Amino acid sequence: MGVPFISRGFRGRRREDAAVAGRIPPGQYLTRDFPVLSAGPTPRTPLDRWDFTIRGAVDAPRRWTWDEFRALPSETITRDIHCVTKWSKLDTVWEGVSLDTLLAGVDTDARFVVAFCDGGYTTNLPLADVTGGKAWIAYAFDGKPLAPEHGGPARLLVPHLYFWKSAKWVRSLRLMLADEPGFWETNGYHDYGDPWREQRYWGD
Repeated sequence: MGVPFISRGFRGRRREDAAVAGRIPPGQYLTRDFPVLSAGPTPRTPLDRWDFTIRGAVDAPRRWTWDEFRALPSETITRDIHCVTKWSKLDTVWEGVSLDTLLAGVDTDARFVVAFCDGGYTTNLPLADVTGGKAWIAYAFDGKPLAPEHGGPARLLVPHLYFWKSAKWVRSLRLMLADEPGFWETNGYHDYGDPWREQRYWGD
């Protein structure tokens, strides 16, 4: 048997695959693209009409205009993200405001939050999953303002859960004493959405 031909430019993928294999949850595949998936039309809210609120089971509601929000301390975040449609994208770079910053000083007995978005989308999360350095309101991706098709001007970023939990076009969080499923959760998706446990749909 002859020696297989390998071109001079061939580098092989074994080392790369071994390096990233531990970062890709079961059933996922790696992509370098950033697929766009939406349940409806892309909202395009002018920044002078944009605000963000925290309401519900809180001592007092909080509200920020776009300028007030952008004046808050921000962070650059590099994280892997995983979509329920089975793609994963590694080392994505975002800029945004931590939920810890937004919730600082909020007095609440809540254990859950529901994110409300332009376009009517909602999604639910345990409060513990958006605090402790786990979640942000992101307004930039790859050093540029977040494009509307990817949720701009601002989206929720909760990278340790399937990406439908990182709600696009987010405008408010309602803190809740009890869990309340959001849009996809009432239409067959898992209530929690841990990619490492393949919690895609009811019963997973």
